[in-house]
Amino acid sequence: MILQDVNYTNMLAEYINKPSKVFKENGKIKRKFYENESLNLQHELVKLQKWVIDNNKRLLIIFEGMDTAGKSSSIKEFNSYLNPREARSVALPKPNSKELGQWYFQRYLKQLPNEGEIVFFDRSWYNRAGIEQIFGFCTPKQHEHFYHQVNGVEEMLVDDGILFFKFYLNISKKTQQNRIKEREDNPLKSWKLSKLDYKSMAKYDEYEVLRDKMFKRSGTQNAPWCELDANDKKRARLNAVRYLLENIPYEDKNKKLITGVDEKVVKLHNKGKHDVEYNYLA
Repeated sequence: MILQDVNYTNMLAEYINKPSKVFKENGKIKRKFYENESLNLQHELVKLQKWVIDNNKRLLIIFEGMDTAGKSSSIKEFNSYLNPREARSVALPKPNSKELGQWYFQRYLKQLPNEGEIVFFDRSWYNRAGIEQIFGFCTPKQHEHFYHQVNGVEEMLVDDGILFFKFYLNISKKTQQNRIKEREDNPLKSWKLSKLDYKSMAKYDEYEVLRDKMFKRSGTQNAPWCELDANDKKRARLNAVRYLLENIPYEDKNKKLITGVDEKVVKLHNKGKHDVEYNYLA
């Protein structure tokens, strides 16, 4: 079992290079710098996938965050050069009538990685920790019952040998408003908008409360939450990849490149405990 940890460092390309070559006036990183650094990390991700395949490992990566936080684009970043036969993205629709009668985790567990496979979840069972609670898609009792079970479920996944990572992309209310406006103005992104996006924006403060509850109760040593400041999407993606690569002992790792993560971007939540006093609904 691999226990994840966070290693903060200033030995990163954005701090080694001249600031004028890295940062825009608004503090976000420049596209050219991002593309160069991303390509370097892609070489490492390809090495990682080869290690996963050669050693029959199973890698599961969850991405959570508010609407417009950049979950899909982050998964796309990870997947850019991976062999699609051994790496897939899962974004489940709302449950159908049959699935509503199943154990809550059941439809997600069907999507777990096989040997030699990497699976990305674009949202996950943590829907019950946030959006389902906010919009009444689950009862308060079901929401609480989720927390009685989730740490145990994740402990079993890790105990069975699955390499399990949880990323949360955190954005400000202003960033969310700007990104929704951008989608309104860009016909190529209009498909990303839904009525629920606007309702979610109005519930931002409630999401924050539930987010912090999620970190506190389900960020454990076995399955910590890696929170990323995603107000700069590019910077968040780079540090998500770095965090993953730092915490997996794949072969031929470039240790001059994989030195740690940016303390301004990454925060680890791993103090939660497994609640063993189950409150069965039956």
